[in-house]
Amino acid sequence: MADPQMIALVPMKGHSERVPNKNMRLFNGRPLYHTIMKVLFQSRDIGKIVINTDSETIAEDAMKHFHNVQIIWRPQEICGDFVSMNTIIAYDLSQLEGLHFLQTHSTNPLLTTETLNAAIKKYFNHLDTYDSLFSVTRFQSRFYWEDGKAVNHNPKELLRTQDLPPVFEENSNFYIFSKDSFKKAGNQRIGLTPQMYEVNKLEAIDIDDSEDFQLAELLHKHKRKST
Repeated sequence: MADPQMIALVPMKGHSERVPNKNMRLFNGRPLYHTIMKVLFQSRDIGKIVINTDSETIAEDAMKHFHNVQIIWRPQEICGDFVSMNTIIAYDLSQLEGLHFLQTHSTNPLLTTETLNAAIKKYFNHLDTYDSLFSVTRFQSRFYWEDGKAVNHNPKELLRTQDLPPVFEENSNFYIFSKDSFKKAGNQRIGLTPQMYEVNKLEAIDIDDSEDFQLAELLHKHKRKST
């Protein structure tokens, strides 16, 4: 890790509601969070990795398997399943010196170091225009609101899906921001003038439930065999 100005934040709590023990659950033979840690450590643009956790098991495992990782213990008042990630980030920033931060999750095991390096480069190259960057997934499909009204198309025209205006999903893979932009946006990781960074659908898979876990594990295993 060469560039000390970018600090990676990896929040991980011990409890997981939909996938029990998710962060420590074996993923192709290793705890799930090991995969994103390996990706971060391989990045030439990340100078420090910080894990915020309430779990002694996660903290002990991280210190055993990864060198130079800083552990931030999550205070009781911001523990639980209903605490905003921005609240956790705000606490981390209050404990850390540094200007620029990348926040990601253990639940994005298909992310690559190449994607993160490219996103970091884009962030720094456009700081004169944008104050932050977040990852998105492009969709060109026919979307509807719950009441049946079309979101991004006219049902009477029936354009080809490839001709529809794209819709972008905030996929939670990563957010890049500065301490200053976070504060100015009212303690929000997406700043006042953000830019989007597209991640392809396979790489952008996020593990929310057991089906996601199985799919990500299969894709990750296939990827390892093909490289």
